[in-house]
Amino acid sequence: MSNETTTDAGNDYRDTLFLPKTDFPMRGGLPKAEPKWIERWDEMRLYDRMREDAKARGAKPFILHDGPPYANGPIHLGTAMNKILKDLVVRGHQMLGYDASYIPGWDCHGLPIEWKVEEEFRAKGRGKDDVPGDEFRAACREYAAKWIEVQKQGFRRCGVEGDWDNPYLTMNFDSEAATVREFLSVAMSGRLVRGSKPIMWSPVERTALAEAEVEYHDRKVPVIWVKFPVKDVNFDLPDGMPSLDVDNDPEALRMLVDTEHVYDALMDASVLIWTTTPWTIPANQAVSFNPGITYGLYVVKDVMSEEELGFTPFAKPGDKFVIADALASNVFEAAKVSDFARLADIDPSTIASLSHPLNELSDFYKHDIPMLAGDHVTDDAGTGFVHTAPAHGEDDFLVWIANGYKASDIRDIVNQDGVYEHDELPEPLKGLDIIRTSGKKRGEQGKANPEVMRLLTEAGNLLSRGVTMIRDAHSWRSKAPVIRRATPQWFIAMDQAGSDGTAPLRDLALKALEDTAFVPPQLRNRITSMVADRPDWLISRQRNWGVPITLLVSPDGEPHTVALPADKANEVNTRILDAIAAEGVEAWFSADAATFLDGIEDPAGWEKVNDVLDVWFDSGTTHAFTLRDRGIIDEQTGQADVYLEGSDQHRGWFQSSLLENCATRGMAPYKTVVTHGFIVDADGKKMSKSLGNTVEPQQVADQFGIEILRLWTASSDFTEDLRISDDILKTNAESYRRLRNTLRYLLGALEGYSESEAVTREEMPGLEKWVLHRLAESDALVRKSYATFDYKRIMSAMLNFCGVDLSAIYFDIRKDSLYCDAPTDVRRRATRTVMSLVLERLLTWLAPIMPFTTEEAFLMSHFADRADSVHLLTFPETSASWLDAELASRWEKIFKVRRVVTGALEIERREKRIGASLEAAPEVYIEDAGLIAAFEGESAADLFITSGATLIHGTGPADAYRLEDTTGVSVVPVKASGIKCARSWKYFDPATADPAYPDITPRDAAAVKAIRSAA
Repeated sequence: MSNETTTDAGNDYRDTLFLPKTDFPMRGGLPKAEPKWIERWDEMRLYDRMREDAKARGAKPFILHDGPPYANGPIHLGTAMNKILKDLVVRGHQMLGYDASYIPGWDCHGLPIEWKVEEEFRAKGRGKDDVPGDEFRAACREYAAKWIEVQKQGFRRCGVEGDWDNPYLTMNFDSEAATVREFLSVAMSGRLVRGSKPIMWSPVERTALAEAEVEYHDRKVPVIWVKFPVKDVNFDLPDGMPSLDVDNDPEALRMLVDTEHVYDALMDASVLIWTTTPWTIPANQAVSFNPGITYGLYVVKDVMSEEELGFTPFAKPGDKFVIADALASNVFEAAKVSDFARLADIDPSTIASLSHPLNELSDFYKHDIPMLAGDHVTDDAGTGFVHTAPAHGEDDFLVWIANGYKASDIRDIVNQDGVYEHDELPEPLKGLDIIRTSGKKRGEQGKANPEVMRLLTEAGNLLSRGVTMIRDAHSWRSKAPVIRRATPQWFIAMDQAGSDGTAPLRDLALKALEDTAFVPPQLRNRITSMVADRPDWLISRQRNWGVPITLLVSPDGEPHTVALPADKANEVNTRILDAIAAEGVEAWFSADAATFLDGIEDPAGWEKVNDVLDVWFDSGTTHAFTLRDRGIIDEQTGQADVYLEGSDQHRGWFQSSLLENCATRGMAPYKTVVTHGFIVDADGKKMSKSLGNTVEPQQVADQFGIEILRLWTASSDFTEDLRISDDILKTNAESYRRLRNTLRYLLGALEGYSESEAVTREEMPGLEKWVLHRLAESDALVRKSYATFDYKRIMSAMLNFCGVDLSAIYFDIRKDSLYCDAPTDVRRRATRTVMSLVLERLLTWLAPIMPFTTEEAFLMSHFADRADSVHLLTFPETSASWLDAELASRWEKIFKVRRVVTGALEIERREKRIGASLEAAPEVYIEDAGLIAAFEGESAADLFITSGATLIHGTGPADAYRLEDTTGVSVVPVKASGIKCARSWKYFDPATADPAYPDITPRDAAAVKAIRSAA
């Protein structure tokens, strides 16, 4: 312990001290060291070795199925955190004794990749339509393959261990064939339907979009109030009733209050609608109302003057409108009407039909506009009536069908580019675009809205116009607004029983969710409500790059899975699957219907579907070709143990996987769903390059080392949004330093240790038994926390255990014994035995979180001969006999007293009355005899790290040191007497010294003799 080499007595004790000694460096040098460890793991085939070792010990499988990221662009902090979190799950369960395999995967089809490839072709002057389909798909495949390699290296740099040589790719031929197999299974089950429902359509990408492919943003839109003139009513004017001049005859106005006189007024009135999508007016086929709303007939008496407004209002005195009473004032305010009167109650069901507001423009609009009752109509905004274009709104479609109309009656006037296209459309509307689909103004309003408003104005049926802000759906990829458009699409029915009598898919999915565990548990409600309310699953997309919807449609419009007998349909399915397994999706796109029908059915009149599957169906089937086809889980009954993704996947991969597996196997594909939040900055703001608050994983790796990012991941409450910043990372770097220094101290203290030095628990002093108790407590906590994905609890416990229990208490107290006791001394042997047990557990407990540092420490430890890697170990068994609540209670009392002594001595050092605690021999007054009894058999001076200590039953003097939170204990910090030991620095009575070693304590003299005689 002393830096002095020779004492006044001429003795040099430096060679008799056992100071910690290790080659494990204080600094990790992580940015340079980590890649070398990854190289070593690859060279030694660590992942394969883990599988072999697990199987050799008969370990139970544990499967985390990887949700596939898109193969488009480098990894970012979100994907890095996601993969690290999965690695914690897999490594943690491997250490728990499972065979925890991990097969990473990639989603290779779909819009994100197709969009990037389109951009590459556009940069070369070739539009999507200019590129043959096979060339375009080959480019997509090449693009995906490039980024898979880039992302693979990024994830490996994060220390994520897995079967990187055999990942699953949705674009592998066998994967594409398996996806088709799953789709055909759904089709054969009778759950597949074809319909022309309005779906979200991206004119920019020219494809249908699922809810999971859109995001919502605020945008300014025009808002218009439009007149639909009443054309006919459901009651007749009584015979002999004269026409009424309500504008000039007050008595006539009074008479209109009577229901029998409403006829004349209604035939001169208009029903008002309000919309933020003027472009849908040309597609209008009805107006909806709610029978539960009260409506009135209103007349305009006066309007604001042109001088007041700077323009002339469209409304005129004498105009009559039917409006919801709750909204009349708002409507007239918007229309600049200064005075109006309510003429009568109106039941909208008495209005038989309306005229289209563009009926004078073209014969195309001469048809009657019916009034439809619908619960979706409200009186909290607008007019109380909803303009209904069943081709462009889900509610519109539903109310249309509910009132007895057919989907085939829906007018389709908007093509795939979001442009008006119909032979009978009036010329002013033909070719108008709804949004701009190219150029710098892509996504902005096209020509349709302004032209429709101009035509309505000319027709005299625009009452008012304005601008408002709405929150509307945008394509996740192009960021452009999407429209609702009715097109023939394929759906998986949610409420239709299977052809074999199995329950509807919605019922199966809701039951499966009841049987699934959720972390955090409250998120069960989120996905359950989504499944309960979701419409039929739209699975068709109008794209080039994807798994095709492998259906052949008969001349009668039925898919082959319905039109053909089951045996023939299965023959066709086998041909399709064999072709795609051999050549990939190109085998379908390059063939015609006859390829799959010849010899089975006359192909004349049959058509091949060329749409592709929703990419969520692709990813929803990954369990089939990754886990089932590889034999990792049972084909029919097996489930992955865990699916883990971000909270957005409750409407994405979690749900598509659930629905697909329920449709094909009647159960969820997972036992547990674990959900993490998103990454935000220190202020809770979403990360954005424009805000300059982004953090890249490579940046962290280069500055701190990826181990710090792993510590941050484990230390955060991942069930909420995770905050990160440079300061937060520095805090985690400090935590890493403390943990590394703990490992370093243990390695140094155990230099030369072997199992022959170990002592049993029964031979150990009480302090060592207390450490074993804490090890047993920690072992139970660590095991439970890894099993329940509670990594924050592990980190909190480990930092507290290392920083308080070990560094502040155990290491501090036992350094004297470790450095100065004779090697054969039981106390020193017990110390090293316990330190060995502590190191063994820390290395394995921390290995899933700090794989690089624990590997480095393990290979420098005396455990290195057990395995080639710490990651080939499992958590060591910890004896239940180590738990001793009575002993722990006793030591808690000792530490209670020790905290007061430590506080008193700290003041003495601060005031420079002593230099080190060994210069003190405090008097400790304790009022509770039970606290004094806790010290029985223990050296209070050793526990206080002082040269002497006196425990006194009683109340100390008034000026004694006390702590507010520790009553009944006070300390008088007396200085130690005697001389300072030249070896251990303890003060002692020189009269007790060994004559041969007068400058050291008797204990030190005995140790020196033993050491030198052994030498």
